[in-house]
Amino acid sequence: MLIVNSLATFGRYCLFIKRAFTLPDRWGVSARRTIDEVMKLGVASIPLVLVISIFIGAVIAIQMQLNISSPLIPAYSVGLATRDIVLLEFSNSILCLILAGKVGSNIASEIGTMRVTEQIDALEIMGVNSTNFLVLPKIIALVCFMPILVVLCMGTSLLGGFLVAVFTDIITVSRYVYGLQALFTEWYVWYGLIKSLVFAFIIASVSSFYGYYVKGGALDVGKASTDGVVSSSILILLFDVLLTKLLLQ
Repeated sequence: MLIVNSLATFGRYCLFIKRAFTLPDRWGVSARRTIDEVMKLGVASIPLVLVISIFIGAVIAIQMQLNISSPLIPAYSVGLATRDIVLLEFSNSILCLILAGKVGSNIASEIGTMRVTEQIDALEIMGVNSTNFLVLPKIIALVCFMPILVVLCMGTSLLGGFLVAVFTDIITVSRYVYGLQALFTEWYVWYGLIKSLVFAFIIASVSSFYGYYVKGGALDVGKASTDGVVSSSILILLFDVLLTKLLLQ
């Protein structure tokens, strides 16, 4: 029964995405809505990303130094390990899991509220493709802005480790900076950006899907928001494994 329900939900999701990715009836309106969504979903998330990143970068640097105490391990390994952890996982996978809670719940609750207050029904009566009108701008906005958030996260996280080196005696600044530069692989940056695009699509589309098909009242909107966040998080973890296998072979 669970498999049947999952397949039915997946099929409805595919039809939902197909309906969303149609040509807009009015390009100007769609463009303005996309810009508004960029500001609401992307720009509004910058403070959260910066605060989380700087503290996580500092914690990673401290923990790496405390756990790498062998004389056989080079001192610059702290900077190197901090950099690779940030580039490979934190700046894309962990960040998107965090944003799934903030952005995903926002999307699901907004669209769900429109559904229970019959605003979506009103759009359909007027002949507007409500899925395209409401969902496509959100997907485009988040997918386009997510790489910017990832780059900010990368830089701020490494800055957090640098501040640890500056204001504490755990590791010297020169060794930390040398570790950041040592054995640098440019592909790790592109790898993080590619994953973030996939995760951004998952967050926006899955959260919109659960919000769009809400039935009931305010309590059901809250449940749909929770279901959207949980489903997005599970899919992010699943695709994290798949993309890691594909991109880092």
